[in-house]
Amino acid sequence: MKIHEYQAKSILARYGVPIPRGEVAFTKEEARTIAQRLAVPLVVVKAQIHAGGRGKGGGVKLARSPEHAAELAGQMLGMRLVTPQTGPEGRIVRRVLIEEGLQIVRELYLGLLVDRTAAAPLFMASAAGGMEIEEVARAQPESILREWIDPAVGLQPFQARKLAFGLGLTPELVVAAVPVFQALYRAFLETDASLIEINPCVVTADGRLVALDAKVTFDDNALYRHKELRELRDLDEEDPLEVEASKYGLNYIKLDGNVGCMVNGAGLAMATMDIIQLAGGRPANFLDVGGGASAEQVKNAFRILMSDPHVKAVFINIFGGILRCDVLATGVVNAARELHLTVPVVVRMEGTNVQQGQQILRDSGLNFTVANGMQEGAEKVVRLAGGGR
Repeated sequence: MKIHEYQAKSILARYGVPIPRGEVAFTKEEARTIAQRLAVPLVVVKAQIHAGGRGKGGGVKLARSPEHAAELAGQMLGMRLVTPQTGPEGRIVRRVLIEEGLQIVRELYLGLLVDRTAAAPLFMASAAGGMEIEEVARAQPESILREWIDPAVGLQPFQARKLAFGLGLTPELVVAAVPVFQALYRAFLETDASLIEINPCVVTADGRLVALDAKVTFDDNALYRHKELRELRDLDEEDPLEVEASKYGLNYIKLDGNVGCMVNGAGLAMATMDIIQLAGGRPANFLDVGGGASAEQVKNAFRILMSDPHVKAVFINIFGGILRCDVLATGVVNAARELHLTVPVVVRMEGTNVQQGQQILRDSGLNFTVANGMQEGAEKVVRLAGGGR
């Protein structure tokens, strides 16, 4: 689950991470009042959407008076902000962050994530702050410092000092940086975050280290432990189909292709998308109905999948273990009849009650094509969707 910058900063501040003074505004009048309350020569008006690169799209601007701040907020609120991370459709701005302006001497990058290969949290830092870390990794991989953290003992002071000295900080700033880095790790650990990114973390003219931006993503599987974090979810920032799928415990991610996919198991879903691309097609979604889905869940999954107008054909790829093939087939047939299905559907299933499942599909009288393997199924569905090599 993603949250807004102002929400992320509020959480980090509770752990002792220095942040600029500021408040969120939903109207231009609120923006003016906040700027007056900050009482500084320069304020920053920042559009709040779940995407980076806001400055490139006109979503971060400087104001030199409360009236100017209100004017800029009025321009941003309601606008469709397009950034490199939103895609061409952009996102509607519904709130802005009004923050004090700072005199910046240096910009740094700080990031915490889970390194699944090492089975440990990874603290990354770079002196190339303010840039996209992916570009830094590609062009200057040696400039990214890495410290793997033993989960049993946490981030040790010597590791924090190693990162701080590696960034070229002065001895005085190294002393200040150690508790900040440790506070970031505590926030990462105690909120069950999957990512914390501070880009940039700035050194100010008066010698402070401040998180000028903040991005935090939480592990959905741990949100049951954090009721207060679940309340930060902004459904306006999520795809409506993904929100609908979450109501039924379905893992759905919309993509930009035209072949709809319904699969049980994340690994099989990834393999299915790969083989569709190998056959010359493009998947329209990732949809994992899970190992123990019921016929009702399958019907809801099919309804959500077919709500995407770009879907021209559907590939159902199921290994019947916990989810029996006859249960899947019953759910698919019911959904197809209820939705008055018009697009072709290719079904590949293996496992428990596969013969019964295939027979249910054949007896339905609907537009189903039964495939005997993943490759055959992928080639057929891509062809039916109007693509293929």
